[in-house]
Amino acid sequence: MTDRFEKHISIDDNNVTAVEHLAGHTPLSKQQIKLAMKNGCVWLESSHGIARIRRAKKVLQPGDCLHIYYDAGIQNTSPPAATLITDETAYTIWNKPCGMYSQGTKWGDHCSLYRWAEERLKPQRPAFPVHRLDRAANGLTILAHSKKMAAQFSGMFRSHEIQKQYKATVEGRLDNLTLPHVINQEIDDKPARSSILFIEPHENSSKLIIEIETGRKHQIRKHLSQLGHPIIGDRLYGTKKTDFDLQLQSYYLKFTCPVTGTIKEYTLEQ
Repeated sequence: MTDRFEKHISIDDNNVTAVEHLAGHTPLSKQQIKLAMKNGCVWLESSHGIARIRRAKKVLQPGDCLHIYYDAGIQNTSPPAATLITDETAYTIWNKPCGMYSQGTKWGDHCSLYRWAEERLKPQRPAFPVHRLDRAANGLTILAHSKKMAAQFSGMFRSHEIQKQYKATVEGRLDNLTLPHVINQEIDDKPARSSILFIEPHENSSKLIIEIETGRKHQIRKHLSQLGHPIIGDRLYGTKKTDFDLQLQSYYLKFTCPVTGTIKEYTLEQ
């Protein structure tokens, strides 16, 4: 059996279940298929659109199409544990660990924060990520529990109504900047603004507090690398110290609660 494959299987028969159809068209056992479906790598395309399908006994209709994106390495990966900071019912705040994804991919979502939340919150609720935190980073992350709440938070992020601060430890001694030091370099041809608010220099490294107004992919990592001081543990952007996890933490969030109108403030203490 190949360890990685994708298949797109049209449904021609009546009253066939997803697990039966996949068992007849893939090299996987029914037990493997059930786990793959639970882990989010099987999709159903129908007249209603396309979405993940997790129920093995779901009866399919002629004209439907099953899509499976199977990777044994991904399927055999277990996510690290996330910590619930607070449950506000309509949304939750989590401490996402290093190694956990904010979002899933077509190859699965069982190692993502939102799936972790969906499987463990009581009462159970759907979960929607409203911002990204790199897999290699850790710290405070917001999940919404309805599409309406997700849209509200996404709008708040776009209009810079959510204050986000990060702690980072970078290579080299950084002690000659006037604070706040603003970095305005574009990322992927889009405006990106990061502000260094605090510096604690050490002999061969510096601890920083950084606030971002925009949320471009890898923004802090790219900006600090462009400054000549990559984050320790950042294998993508030039660090030489690869024996460490990425030293980047989302440690502070502040916003007006879209439900109650009260100020919410969360801080992780190291």
